[in-house]
Amino acid sequence: MSRRLRTLAAALCALPLALAAAPSAQAADPTTMTSGFHVDPNSTAKRWVAANPGDGRAPAINSAIANTPMARWFGSWSGTIGTATGAYVGAADQADKLPILVAYNVYNRDYCGGHSAGGASSPSAYASWIAQFAGGIGSRPAVVILEPDSLGDYGCMNQAQIDEREAMLTGALGEFSRQAPNTWVYMDAGNPAWTNAATMARRLHEAGLRQAHGFSLNVSNYFTTAENTAFGDAVNRELSARYGYTKPFVVDTSRNANGSNGQWCNPSGRRIGTPTRMGGGAEMLLWIKTPGESDGNCGIGAGSRAGDFLPEAAYKMIYGY
Repeated sequence: MSRRLRTLAAALCALPLALAAAPSAQAADPTTMTSGFHVDPNSTAKRWVAANPGDGRAPAINSAIANTPMARWFGSWSGTIGTATGAYVGAADQADKLPILVAYNVYNRDYCGGHSAGGASSPSAYASWIAQFAGGIGSRPAVVILEPDSLGDYGCMNQAQIDEREAMLTGALGEFSRQAPNTWVYMDAGNPAWTNAATMARRLHEAGLRQAHGFSLNVSNYFTTAENTAFGDAVNRELSARYGYTKPFVVDTSRNANGSNGQWCNPSGRRIGTPTRMGGGAEMLLWIKTPGESDGNCGIGAGSRAGDFLPEAAYKMIYGY
């Protein structure tokens, strides 16, 4: 009997007791429904290795980066979004693996930073897009990182824009609750240098964190796992004190082994961190940003666009120089 069938059988046996103990249904644990994390067969690192087999950097990039489970990002480039998420999660489900997805299409995305500006054309367009995103996943197991930077990117926004963004995130969480019951959704909470724990706890709560499984830290950034764990714990202390609940969190460890040098956009001297795993100081350590993908036209990625794969940057990140 497969792991998934054993898990299902155990869940069915326990169902009467669970129903008696809890007044409402709880989302399933997708990590127990699969045999491990999914390796994206079409990541930018995988594609570069396949296209450049004779390049001297290819073996190291293949073994150290391309075969590590990491997230696939979805946005306006993904085509019909429900079809795209459905195909990706479906392929992972066939392999009995847990996929990690990033929803990155909120209206006025990266409004203040600008390097990844874009997103849906309106709040209503986003509501439709995220509903289809969740519908594509359906009942299959998945992990979703919801809109990186969306709660940290407030510096140039007025209150009406902030309210609008928080309403979009709350609406998104409702769609996942209704349509994707075996998905753990993590609201993005920035990184330890962006805002203080009390402010982030308030933003998370106002945007609907109660409906989410948890929150994510350090997406596309470089702060150490210890720094992020301390910040996540501080956010949870604020959530507990102010609102009476806490949430698990995950940390993006894709590029954080050398920590941060204070720069966020393609800094030199960074290094890949702990590969995707359960535990490690947080609920999960995940490669959310693909090492070697550009943050934008800046730093060692001058002349590139956000998301471009830079093999020399990837190669140096393996060795930390």
